[in-house]
Amino acid sequence: MFRTDHSTTMTSTEAAAVTGGAPAAEPVAPGSGPTAVRNEHVPKEHVHKRAADEVLLTGWERVAEDSYRVSARWPRDHRAYAARHGHHDPMLLVETVRQTFPLLSHAAFEVPLGHHLIWDHFSYALIPGGLRTGARDAVPAQRGSERAARQGRGYDEVQVDAVCQDLVRRGNRVVALTLAYVVTRDGEPIATAQTRFTVQTPAIYRRLRAGRGDAGEMMARAVRLAPPIPVARAGRALPREVALSATDRARRWQLRVDTNHPVHFDHPVDHAPGSLLLDAARQAAQALSHPAPVVAVAMECDFTRYVELDEPCMVEVTQLPRDPARRDRVGVILQQGTGAPSCSVIVTVAPLPTD
Repeated sequence: MFRTDHSTTMTSTEAAAVTGGAPAAEPVAPGSGPTAVRNEHVPKEHVHKRAADEVLLTGWERVAEDSYRVSARWPRDHRAYAARHGHHDPMLLVETVRQTFPLLSHAAFEVPLGHHLIWDHFSYALIPGGLRTGARDAVPAQRGSERAARQGRGYDEVQVDAVCQDLVRRGNRVVALTLAYVVTRDGEPIATAQTRFTVQTPAIYRRLRAGRGDAGEMMARAVRLAPPIPVARAGRALPREVALSATDRARRWQLRVDTNHPVHFDHPVDHAPGSLLLDAARQAAQALSHPAPVVAVAMECDFTRYVELDEPCMVEVTQLPRDPARRDRVGVILQQGTGAPSCSVIVTVAPLPTD
């Protein structure tokens, strides 16, 4: 099954092809690479970004044999995920998690740059109030205090504790990994998340992509960008941020793949990136709830096939039973052709706070 890939084309060095007869994959303990780094931001190549200002992570350290602590900054004026009504966009949480698994793969588990990380599963759940910008304390900060200084900055600092589970190697090469996360701010938990991904060498990836692995060629063949639905219906501020285009059927849209988007296509990619698919899913949930503004407080996503750039992709949404907390849930399917869905997402929404 094909999934969404988080490789980089900026600094890759092609690894040698894997020879046949490799031993069966077996669970092993984490690697023995470096144990910590902290800076203004981690190397952009380690999170598969070309633009340094798109790097959210500022450092990492190993805190136990299978546990890691990553620091991050959430800008309130992010070019695609700006804060609304005093609350961060949950896509910042998604992007923070997405950046952690290449970072730890390269820095902690010694996966070479240029290897492809294939997203299999992703989920997150927000704790109520976790997205509120600024300090979480109800009492105003005293002027001149450290907390007041934090409130005056244009970003919020978060901490991500990641536990490695089910690490698998084939020979001496990492081939699969699950990471479970707890995200905190000012010492208080604000979200949990989990992701599962596999790792492929460039040679194996080329075989998997079967002639579709050239990013420049695939981007040149991308489907013509369709007009966006109204920004209010998608819950966005600008037309360029809208990932959905109207069709002749209710609750069904065409995925807008803007290969010039500065975030989703920060660097050349041969397929629609996972961040775009999740953005489209939460916009579909918002469109179904329109005109009431909502926030995606939880997502559970399975990636089963690549979304190709040169074929239209449909986004369909259905109402699901409410969750135990009586919050609305919707199912979103991203489909190309008549085969299995490329991506299936369950989105849980709650009213967007406006205070």
